[in-house]
Amino acid sequence: MKSLQDTLYNWLTIKVVVDERPDDTAAVDTEKMFYDMLVEDQGIQNIEVTTDAVMYYVHYDLDGERKSNRFPRELIEVMLNQINESPERYANYPE
Repeated sequence: MKSLQDTLYNWLTIKVVVDERPDDTAAVDTEKMFYDMLVEDQGIQNIEVTTDAVMYYVHYDLDGERKSNRFPRELIEVMLNQINESPERYANYPE
């Protein structure tokens, strides 16, 4: 099993892509996979994301406690930036 930190990072990275490209079926499916891992494998609930100019903050409930992790924007937005810089390489294929 991946660590909670790794799973949160992977989920947030693809969630940022889905938020920008909600019709990207591959991104939507991948985001759902990581979200399911967070809920089913890691046992977290009530996930909320906030952001500021520098960081993303992921808040969640785990074992009855409210917890949070933070990630630098530059790390989370790498995939989205790559897609925006070379959209021809990231075509969306309908189902």
